[in-house]
Parts: sequence; structure tokens; C-alpha cells
Amino acid sequence: MQVHFIAIGGSAMHNLALALHHKGYAITGSDDVIFEPSAGRLADKGLLPPEFGWFPDKIHQGLDAIILGMHAKADNPELLRAQELGITIYSYPEFLYEQSKDKTRVVIGGSHGKTTITSMILHVLNYHHREVDYMVGAQLEGFDRMVHLTEENDFMVLEGDEYLSSPIDRRPKFHLYRPNIALLSGIAWDHINVFPTYDTYVEQFRIFVDSIVKGGSITYNEDDEEVQKVVEASENTIRKLPYRTPEYTLQNGQTLLETPEGPMPIEVFGKHNLNNLAGAKWICQHMGIDEDDFYEAIATFKGASKRLEKIAESGSTVIYKDFAHSPSKVAATTQAVREQYPDRKVIACLELHTYSSFNADFLKEYKGALNGADEAIVFYLPESVQIKKLAPVSPQQISDAFERDDLQIFTAAVAFRDFVFGQDLDNTALLLMSSGNYGGLDLEELKTRATR
Repeated sequence: MQVHFIAIGGSAMHNLALALHHKGYAITGSDDVIFEPSAGRLADKGLLPPEFGWFPDKIHQGLDAIILGMHAKADNPELLRAQELGITIYSYPEFLYEQSKDKTRVVIGGSHGKTTITSMILHVLNYHHREVDYMVGAQLEGFDRMVHLTEENDFMVLEGDEYLSSPIDRRPKFHLYRPNIALLSGIAWDHINVFPTYDTYVEQFRIFVDSIVKGGSITYNEDDEEVQKVVEASENTIRKLPYRTPEYTLQNGQTLLETPEGPMPIEVFGKHNLNNLAGAKWICQHMGIDEDDFYEAIATFKGASKRLEKIAESGSTVIYKDFAHSPSKVAATTQAVREQYPDRKVIACLELHTYSSFNADFLKEYKGALNGADEAIVFYLPESVQIKKLAPVSPQQISDAFERDDLQIFTAAVAFRDFVFGQDLDNTALLLMSSGNYGGLDLEELKTRATR
């Protein structure tokens, strides 16, 4: 097959391009800008476009399909040419469904935790040499790509994102997968630019549960009241299987998971990660991994990239970075670090970066989110608000939203850098949370300073 990618440089899109190239497809693509690591990974396989921009002459009748990324616009010249020629156009999730429609599809959904749960499942399967197709939203240790596609594997494990599918398909991605086996980890309002009300957002999860193939199953987090309501109200003829946070203890900074064979040390920590682990266990059991084999494998799981990722440790200093940006995840991640390091000072730095976090009404959702930290810092760039064409957000609005009198707020990258680099990190756990890059903060330099 000959497939052309419009906006090939995105994290998800370039991984799909690499997967199809590995499968033997002929791949071309375009984009107006491609950053690392996408650029280097595409170049390594000869898939990096020779020049950036949109070129309608790349679109021709010899193409079997177009895959359209969210980065493109509805008036993209290549897209318009493809529509004119009548070439089949897929969104990213549509194409993944086409690749997996004859397989057993396992879809992990939820406002938070889905990347970690999917990563845990894939780690366990890989540990036991069980071959599956997959799509996950983070780079995993032991995996070459974030997407893997074959003709022969029976299962396809998919991280089910609730964001939109493409510029011309406004359905959430996870509505298109039609799972046989599904999991729902949690519901906490997000993507306010697309789902302006809480009820509109929750409705997407109701549709997801109702999209499960009849006779299939939903494994759901009964610790989350909204998840429980959504699943139990569904009239879909599926099995409904609850899970909850398992028992665990902390001893000398080590998390011990209670198992039928007694306490077992694990690498990950925090109540939310233990909850994720419980969900992953049940999905693995649905896929033929027994409980003992799950525990054996999960003991070696160190986490997904950018999810409570330890980036430096020396003596009594430890630094973590995390993709957390939604209020519920920020609160859970901060509390996890607090619980793991009860005798250390916890400094939590949050960069506001998303559309939702710059919305004056949504900001109120962050109330108490940083309360687990001894020192709480919020950093944002007013220029980012302008780029997103949103109303200005003032430091006072942020302070009022978090309801923390000692909250420190930085609106300049240099000032934030100077603050972070100026901290005495002895007997300290520093937590950096963002879906952005902290205003260009040099993490390598920070690691070097912390480990001197």
C-alpha cells in the first residue's frame, strides 16, 4: 500500500508512519515543521520530508490512502487536493481501527492514567513474550516504537484518547475503536476548548461505554464516582467488572504491594499508580496472563516516559518530571511524591500550558491541587495565552483559583529558571509538572547541578 501522511511530524503520526514502514507500506508525508525526536526518527528510516510545507502535487491517484493529522487545518492544500481526487482519507484512529477490525481490540480510556495503564499492560505482555499489536502515548523501555502493527497478532491494545480525531472529524478518538475489552480509569473535566461544559465531557465517556462490542466487557475504577455512575447506567449488553486501589504499605521509601504471596516491592509509587496497576492486572488476566505472572512482571515496571519519571537522584535530593497538567492528575502526582518522601521538603512546580488551564472558569478546578507540597509554584507565559488567542490570565486569578496564600507565580522563563536553579535541594524532592517544556528550562543542566 502507498500511504501519504498530512502532518507526519506529530508524536502519534510519525510513530504510525514508522509502524507502517516496518510493515512494508510505501510511506510519504508532509508537514510545515517537525521537531525532535520525530525528525531524527523519520530521517533514520528515510521518511523525513525533503522540505517543509504543503505540496498538492504529492497527492495523486496512485495513493491508496491519506492519513490526516490534527496539526493540519481543514483548508490544507494537500487535503483539498485529496478530496478533489476522491482518495480515501482516514483520521489516525480510523486507520488504526481498519488495521485492527479483525482482531480483539483492548481499549484503555480515562481522563488520566490511560498511558500508564496501557504501558503496564504492554510491559507485562512483553515480559512474558506475548506478541500483540499496540498504540500507546509514551515511549516505553524495550519498545522501538509507540505503534506496532502486524497481520498475524490476535490482540490490539489501544490507548483511548478522548480528544478529537482530525480537523474534519470532530469525534473523540476513542469512539472509533469499538473495543471488545475496555477499561475506564477516571473522569475529570478536561479539553474545555472542545467540551465547554462538564456534562458534555462526561457524555463522551457514556458514548465510549456504549460503543463496546456487544458481549464485550468494561473494567472500571469503582473508586471514581463518576466512572461508576457512567458504567452502571449503561444499558449496553456487556460485562461490567469493577476494580479498586489495592492494599499497599510504605517502608523506608519503598512501596510494597499486598499480594496473595505477601508484600511485594514495586518500582512505581503513589495511590493513583497503584490504582492504575489494579486495572492493568485485570486487563492482563482477560488477555490470558494469570495473577502470579502479572505480579512477577509488574515488579520490574519503572513507569512510562514523562509519567512520574525520576530524572535525577543524589544523596537526599531527587527530581521528578511528570506530564501532569489537569487538576486531578496534578493533585494525585503531588500527593504521591508527598507520601513517598514524608521526611523531605517537597517543591512542586506546575507549568500552565493547555487551553483549559488558561480558562478563567476552569482554573477554579485547580483548588487544592498543590496542597501536598511544602512549596508550590505555578509558571506560565502570558505569550502562550496570546498565541492560543485567549483572554489574558492574571497572577491574581491563578492565586485565587489555587486558594493557597503562599503560592509563588512566575510569568517569565528567566525568572522561573533562576528560581529553580537557586534552590537548595538538600533533603528535597523537586517535582516538575507540565505538558510543555517549562519555558525552555535546561533539564540536563538541572540534573548536573543536582547530582554534584
